[in-house]
Amino acid sequence: MLSRLAVALLWLLHWLPLPVLARCGNALGSLSFHLGRRRRHIVLVNLRLCFPELADEQRRQLALDHFRVLGRSMLERSLLWWASTERLSRLLTVVGDEHLRTLVEAGRPVLMLTPHFVGLDAGGAAIAMRFDCASIYAVQSNRVFDRLLLRGRQRFGDQLLLSRQEPVRTSVRAMKSGRPLYYLPDMDFGRRDSIFVPFFGVPAATVPGLSRLARLAGATVVPCLTRILPDAAGYLVTVGEPWQDFPSRDVAADTARMNAWIEQAIRSMPEQYYWVHRRFKTRPEGEPRPY
Repeated sequence: MLSRLAVALLWLLHWLPLPVLARCGNALGSLSFHLGRRRRHIVLVNLRLCFPELADEQRRQLALDHFRVLGRSMLERSLLWWASTERLSRLLTVVGDEHLRTLVEAGRPVLMLTPHFVGLDAGGAAIAMRFDCASIYAVQSNRVFDRLLLRGRQRFGDQLLLSRQEPVRTSVRAMKSGRPLYYLPDMDFGRRDSIFVPFFGVPAATVPGLSRLARLAGATVVPCLTRILPDAAGYLVTVGEPWQDFPSRDVAADTARMNAWIEQAIRSMPEQYYWVHRRFKTRPEGEPRPY
């Protein structure tokens, strides 16, 4: 019942002008920062490990800014689910999509590197409005929200959602069929299938899937970043130039290259990375857990 009430509230919120909705999101984020002790702790630990040069007060302010933009992304997701295509076209600006279009029209498999920034779903919607893609989907424990997320991600075009439990060859086949794969490889999924490579100078368990999938599919890697713009100006989705000399013969070097690129992107908008995730929960043998 509570889930359905939450969905009904989100539906009502999507009618609000974006500046009003953004203020509501900022307020929700501020409240979460002050009340969510556990998640606040995770964010502060992540920021301490990644930005040791900052003073404690600077990291605390950055954490608050993160919760605010996270709150915005949660409420503004209602726009992605219910706002008209015309309204979304005004709110979602895409630059560089010609890089992607050129590859797709040439029949080249494409692997989109899309790190976990809080505007990620908006970027996915913007790309889906332009291309039929594939993406990997994690089933949600709440059935109401699971159905809502599925419907939202399949709202535009002919989108293919793949379960994490499906074999790798399914993703490879999707790319070879002409669907860019919207791929999120930058979370700690545990020791299995991960390798340790630096992330902000800290060894981080990282799935080397970007390198391996690119090799298996003969795919070109194209980076994609989504930025929530200030002053409720909408979202900017930037599709970068295709990566050259990737993959190499060294999977670890490829994965380190990916993390270094993500670091650079984070430094351009540090409050918008998904810091509430325990990025360093899996440690090399003998190292203490930081959380």
